[in-house]
Amino acid sequence: MSVVKINVLTVPAEMRADLEKRFSSRAGMVESSDGFEWFELLRPVEGTEQYLVYTRWRSEADFEAWQQGQAFRRGHAAAAAEAAGQGGGGQGGSGQGAGHGHGQGPAASGSALWSFEVVQSAGPRT
Repeated sequence: MSVVKINVLTVPAEMRADLEKRFSSRAGMVESSDGFEWFELLRPVEGTEQYLVYTRWRSEADFEAWQQGQAFRRGHAAAAAEAAGQGGGGQGGSGQGAGHGHGQGPAASGSALWSFEVVQSAGPRT
């Protein structure tokens, strides 16, 4: 059974473009992880400052392995380096949360991780 992880990031309006750029610069880092199924960065349209970072995984163990692995650390370190003006070279990161804006300052002012199991799923009919 697949699991879904939703990282809820509170992002002030003036930091939205910065957050989106940081995620864009590390595109592809999670997709090659074993057990990875899907990623989406969801921008709020109205009534909230909360972005949702949606990932879907084959299992909880696959998610945990990714979170503890090199790709996770590289992605967050690269985003931190970019935020600090170092060009995303992977230096200056501090691990968990670094990709959300550590460096010149956080893009997100808070975060929470929600976990779900996929009970039902549907796609378009062909």
